[in-house]
Formats: sequence, C-alpha cells, structure tokens
Amino acid sequence: MSDIRIATAEDQVLLDKEAKYCSYGDTVHYIDPPRIFSRCEGSYVWDTEDQAYLDLQMWYSAVNFGYANPRLNNALKQQIDTLPQIASQYLHKGKIELSEMIAVDAKNKFGLDGRVHFNVGGSQSIEDSLKVVRNASNGKSLMFAFEGGYHGRTLGASSITSSFRYRRRYGHFGERANFIPFPYHFRGPKGMTKEEYGSHCVQQFARLFETEYNGVWDPKTNQCEYAAFYVEPIQGTGGYVIPPMNFYSELKHVLDQHGILMVCDEIQMGFWRTGKLWSIEHFDVKPDVIVFGKALTNGLNPLGGIWAREELINPKIFPPGSTHSTFASNPLGTAVGLEMFKMTSEVDYGAMVMAKGKYFLSGLQELQKRFPIIGDVDGLGLALRCEICTADGFTPDKATLDYMVEEGMKGDMVVDGQKLGLILDVGGYYKNVITLAPSLEISYPEIDLGLKLLEQLLVRATKR
Repeated sequence: MSDIRIATAEDQVLLDKEAKYCSYGDTVHYIDPPRIFSRCEGSYVWDTEDQAYLDLQMWYSAVNFGYANPRLNNALKQQIDTLPQIASQYLHKGKIELSEMIAVDAKNKFGLDGRVHFNVGGSQSIEDSLKVVRNASNGKSLMFAFEGGYHGRTLGASSITSSFRYRRRYGHFGERANFIPFPYHFRGPKGMTKEEYGSHCVQQFARLFETEYNGVWDPKTNQCEYAAFYVEPIQGTGGYVIPPMNFYSELKHVLDQHGILMVCDEIQMGFWRTGKLWSIEHFDVKPDVIVFGKALTNGLNPLGGIWAREELINPKIFPPGSTHSTFASNPLGTAVGLEMFKMTSEVDYGAMVMAKGKYFLSGLQELQKRFPIIGDVDGLGLALRCEICTADGFTPDKATLDYMVEEGMKGDMVVDGQKLGLILDVGGYYKNVITLAPSLEISYPEIDLGLKLLEQLLVRATKR
C-alpha cells in the first residue's frame, strides 16, 4: 500500500483557491487531498496527473451511458449549431417530441393517459410533483415516504427525505412526511422470507387505516389526511435496497383503497439502470406520477421532469403558470434526451443490462464467499449493492468501507501491469454499503477489472 498521496504544486494552488472562494455547501470532500479531474471517457476518469480511475458509480447514476458517449455528445453539438437557446415559454420540436415519447411509452406500459412537465433537475421536479399532488388533493400537504428514502435537498424534497440532517437547520416546508419502514430484508426480522417480509410491511402500513384512532383516516368521510406516498422503487442513497417483487402491488392496493397517490421517484433508477426504463416496471403496478432526472441527458445538461396521469395534470386542473423554470425543457437537454431514447430503442437494451448485471452480481457473490466482511450482495440490472460489515457478516462497518474508498482513490492498484484507481460510492442506512452503478455500456472485461480491483481493496481492508 502506498503512503498518503500529496497534491501536486499545481493542484495545491487550485485547492487553496477552492478553500477560499468556493462554497462548501454543495461540496463534500471524501478524501484528503481531493482529486482534481481533467478528462473522462467511457467508464474512466483521469486526474491532473493522468492517473486513470475505473468509475463504478458514474456520477450517482447520472451518466448511465458512459462518459463522453459519442452519440449523445454529437446530439448536443448539433443542437448547439441549430437552436441552442429558447425561452421555456416558447415551443420547440424537442420538447414536444420528448414529451410524446415518454407519454406514449407510459400509455403502452400502464394503460394510462398522461402528460410530461419538465424542470432543470431531480429535486426541482420533486417540487413540481408536490405541487401536482397537493393541487389534485385540494391542498393536502401531508405525504407518506419511506425510511431510508432520499428525494433531494430543496425545502420540499427534504421534507419527504428521511434524513433529519438535511432539514435540521432549515425547519420544515409544510409538514414533515410520515416515514414508513421499507422492506430491507437483510436487516429485517429473522424467520421470514423476503416476500413474507414485504407482505408484513404492507400489513403494518395498512393498520393505519383500521380505525380513526390510528391517526390518518376518517372512516365517516372515507378520507385520508395524506395526499401521496413517495417511493423510490429501489432505494438509492439508502443503499440500493431492492424490495420483494410482491411488495409494491400489495402496497398500491392499500393506497388505491384509500385514495392515496403513488409517486415514483425514478431520478436515480430511471433510464435503464435496472434493465427497464423505469424501475417500477419490475413490480407490476401503475404509478400515478413518475419523477425523473439525472441520466435523461447522460449528465450533459440539467433536465428532469415528471409524468403524471391526465386527471392530475391536464390544463384545467394544472393550468398555465402553475410552476415555471427559466431553463425547463431547454433545447439542448431535450435533444440529448431524444437521442438517448432512440439509441436505447435500437437494441434490446434491457436484456443487455440484465445480462451484465447478472454477470456482475455473480462476481460479487463469489467475493462474498471469500470475504466474511461482505454481509450482503444484491442487484437488479446494473443497480448493485455490497454491504460491508464486521467479521460477523452483519454488524455495519462504516470505518472499513471508508478505508476502502480512500484506498481506491490512491490510484496505486495494479491489474495486469496497469496502475489504476477505483471510484466507489457509499450509501446505506449505516453508510456501510457500496452502491454500484457502473456505466450501462460497461464491457465484460471492465466488469472483471472492477471485481479484481474490489478484491484488492477487500484484501487491504482485512489485512490492515
């Protein structure tokens, strides 16, 4: 293992300027000194010393289709030369055609008419969705959400995000959500199958509606105090927790019985991360609202949005001016989004992602057999998790994972004569989960390389 890395003189000048002039409010330095990166391509980024790092988190799943994807980059370049800018109050072809593509796809999959509303990113689109559901429910401001759920850090989004630390210094926007346990089977009660635990969680939620004294339901008027349930079909920041396949259909049945909308946050899992356009498709339910962002433009341009059922978003109920963003539906973003849809429709993209995910997961399972500190591995498509624990295989071990992340960023591992670093993301309720979100375009040799690099980090962790 190498000694602590020291920043170059050129990098140190930049880091000194960053320390003086840059807000730390949107910055977290996970390593010291922080790396400064200079270029990227495919599954790799390079720092200013031209050291390559294999990236297995791809900007929190914003770059699903690989860094500097030539086809998507070219779509952006072409749009710059034609219509790079136009106020969002005016129409352009890209906005209309991308809206149609998303809405027609939803109609084909869910049998529901709906409309698409754009904004500049995930958190902003969550805010718009809150307006839609509060408006449709005659101003109800209360929402259900999950323990371990993450929906953003704007005021409204943080109110439905389960981590208090994101709200602690700012108070509440409206009301804090009622956070419901998520079926996290690895840390759930023993003696239940995954499906049994999923049903148990639904049954516990359904208890809230048994009597008015459980606090959310008025049986005399058949009204619930809560407007919607915000769900990440697969939890992202919570540690890529994958629920049992029966869970959402059973939950949606309870919601429909009581007039509660299901809002699916697909910001991190959307656009083929799990082998489907939307991760909720795996669970055989019809969402009322879908929120999306991140990989729509492969990280090239800020663009997010929502799809909502026609009854919730038609112009009579959600009229012009209900919400607005200067850069919403910008032509650069919609051009890349359209090209992404075309690119992924030309092959069986879902089958490709599922095959790669199965291969990657099998490699993680082999590592789990050899390293007792891996308590759990799981995955759906190329959304994969590896939970790091103490030697008992269960007690969360954040310190060891932090060590592995720092070691990966040293850039001193060698595989087949090539010196490399490894970029990992940390998630989970106890911050002890490697959340793996590699490029969907990752090759099988690159998956093998990622597994070899993970093995080296695990060896270092167990020998330190």
